[in-house]
Amino acid sequence: MTKEFKKSFTQQEAIGDESIALAVEVLESGRLHRYNTLDGEPSQVSLLEQEYAAYQGVRYCLACASGGYALGIALRAAGLKNNESVLTNMYTLAPVPGAIAGSGGRAVFIEIDKNLVLDLDDLTQKANSSGARFLLLSHMRGHIVDMEKLADVVKACNLTLIEDCAHTMGAKWSGTRSGNFGLAGCFSTQTYKHMNSGEGGLITTNDAEFMARCIMMSGSYMLYERHGAAPDPDVFKKIRLQTPNQSGRMDNLRAAILRPQIGKLEANILRWNERYAIVEAKLRQVKNIVVPNRDEKELYVGSSIQFRIPSISEKQAFDFIENNRKLGVEIKWFGSDNPSGFTSNHKSWQYVERQQLDRSDLILSGLFDLRLPLTFSKQDCGLLADIISDCAEKVTINERD
Repeated sequence: MTKEFKKSFTQQEAIGDESIALAVEVLESGRLHRYNTLDGEPSQVSLLEQEYAAYQGVRYCLACASGGYALGIALRAAGLKNNESVLTNMYTLAPVPGAIAGSGGRAVFIEIDKNLVLDLDDLTQKANSSGARFLLLSHMRGHIVDMEKLADVVKACNLTLIEDCAHTMGAKWSGTRSGNFGLAGCFSTQTYKHMNSGEGGLITTNDAEFMARCIMMSGSYMLYERHGAAPDPDVFKKIRLQTPNQSGRMDNLRAAILRPQIGKLEANILRWNERYAIVEAKLRQVKNIVVPNRDEKELYVGSSIQFRIPSISEKQAFDFIENNRKLGVEIKWFGSDNPSGFTSNHKSWQYVERQQLDRSDLILSGLFDLRLPLTFSKQDCGLLADIISDCAEKVTINERD
């Protein structure tokens, strides 16, 4: 009889002492707003911007209210016009099409393959047929498409690439950090991401004018010189009166919490990947389960794991989820047309024009997902993998895709 899993899938590690001490300093000062500083004193937000830009290996960084907000102002700062097409993965979370719609764009979904990454042939076809100028690439759940091949498509189709790196902070492809392949990288520091401030976002780039527009949009008023990783003030002279204020600043409290976490990222990536490897190895032994393959060029962050049970029926999927739940394992399913919690798919995003995506819908119909928080020990991961394996072996599949 398999043991019951007892730990919470939503419990993150405690915020560290260094972060707490910096946060207390901010609270005691009363200066929570990023521009509420003494003369010559850098704010916690501006210091965070400097330090994350250095980590990412780029010139500029903007800290803002959320990852979704970062996506939205990145699109607008890049020049997205009202009702213009934006190419993006069909396999993603709601903030991605939400950012496109909120910025006045129209999402054009690209099919995915069985490894859960962008289908580059479909991207090429739809880039040419739609006339889109932008690709908002979602590295959904940390799965990275072949970025060298993608670069060829982006160049051939004259696309502006913006990367959604909510699930790939710290990841690399061929030694290059996720977020550094196009115009901009957008990151999230929401509780379940790789750094935790409850909510928060970061935009990185090497393009001075683009970053100046992002800073103005974020609500800098005329205080842009107080940013830690910003372009020269001369860059703002042309655009400071042309760019609307769409306030979404990060505050000093959240920045103080985040700053010490940057130095822990690399060690935490190793910890996540140890846990991922344990679960992956066990799931690959189950006849009904298919785990996505990872390219050897990809340094991923295994903070969650996805697997498929091809040809599973809707009833079987719900039974599989329930059987795991009874033993304490919380699995999400991307095949349901009805959204649940953070999990949804394109069929429930009614603010986007309905699109035919049969190949990807077939993949999602058998796609399951679970978090691997660092509060789980390696022994915990072995147990939850055993539970999933036992439940999967009880599913009777008549046909494989």
